[in-house]
Amino acid sequence: MDKLIIEGGTPLKGTIDISGSKNAALPILFAGILLDAPLVYTNVPDLRDIHTTIKLLNVLGCTCGYSGHRVELAPGSLLPEAPYDLVRTMRASVLCLGPLLARIGQARVALPGGCAIGARPVDQHLKGLELMGATFELEEGYIMGHCDRLRGAHITFDMPTVGGTENLLMAAVLADGETTLENAAREPEVVDLANFLISCGARIEGHGSSTIRIRGVSSLRGTEYAIMADRIEAGTFLVAAGITGGELLLKNCPFTELESVIAKLESMGLAIEQRPEGVLARYQGVLRGADVKTRPYPGFPTDMQAQIMALMCLAEGSSMVEESIFENRFMHVLELVRMGADIRISGHTAMVRGVSRLTGAPVMASDLRASASLVLAGLAARGTTHVQRIYHLDRGYERIENKLNAVGARIRREKE
Repeated sequence: MDKLIIEGGTPLKGTIDISGSKNAALPILFAGILLDAPLVYTNVPDLRDIHTTIKLLNVLGCTCGYSGHRVELAPGSLLPEAPYDLVRTMRASVLCLGPLLARIGQARVALPGGCAIGARPVDQHLKGLELMGATFELEEGYIMGHCDRLRGAHITFDMPTVGGTENLLMAAVLADGETTLENAAREPEVVDLANFLISCGARIEGHGSSTIRIRGVSSLRGTEYAIMADRIEAGTFLVAAGITGGELLLKNCPFTELESVIAKLESMGLAIEQRPEGVLARYQGVLRGADVKTRPYPGFPTDMQAQIMALMCLAEGSSMVEESIFENRFMHVLELVRMGADIRISGHTAMVRGVSRLTGAPVMASDLRASASLVLAGLAARGTTHVQRIYHLDRGYERIENKLNAVGARIRREKE
């Protein structure tokens, strides 16, 4: 198992290329199950979750391979089972459920695993698919789904759910008739999935709004599609510029999709400017406290909560973070406190009082975004920080230590 050793206290300066989005790539890869023609994906990030997805697609009967941020997928004779050994490491693997039911009318998918940041139940996925004609049983930790052919339905989500919206969107493109998804997730990654499906011949309207309409088609054609840039990786590097007192130019940085994050960082004192060559983030000599409440898009993303909390630790005054999406997403707090942060938790709210400095310490990563927050804190801290259990980090950030070292960081990877 690897760990990162970070020598902190160096302002970062230079240019970083933003990778393709993991959260967009995963559902778009699973959407390949829907096609009976070859396709090519480009700008695919080189991440553990991506390679796990490719393994799963091969197990399900597709021929799928990765090389140089490019994935080529050829359809085959599909099998219905997504085994536990692959699914247990990645919650997104449940996204094969809708495509399998749409293509072959059956699916046997292990209940998903992944980061321990909340229950994230799949009940919204199953309720929607049942309205489309599927039936389900739970057997020995597997979701067993069957249908003759999915049919269009009017589905209203109890709450916006990214995974549920994606699963039902994929299922609906081959369903008989029209499907309407109400209270749908509006995240850019959902829009990217819809745009990919449209490029394959799907008929979709309203993606990016809370009401999506899909008219089913008999088949989809092959295409070549570039995955959108990763707004969470970009947001993490924006924070890195501020927390180290540096200046970073982010190439291929999604700007509009980061409006809520950029607005909050600007209110904390960062200068952020969109330029033809990328997005420039610059520290201006002082950081101010701010209040954040995580919300579904276009609100402040829960996937940036841990990172901006690391920045708040060094901001003047007090800040407040309210986590309204996941009930268990403050596990990074105790590790930040080990580094000298002043944070107190009450229910789903964290109160952060800024300190003059953080100090390096051995810390333990509990999930993907918590890992990023500890790396950020280590970059700013005086002394040496050891971030352990970074396999979480490798699920969502492509060679983060290489990108950061190229702009002045001092990070090395070692075996624990």
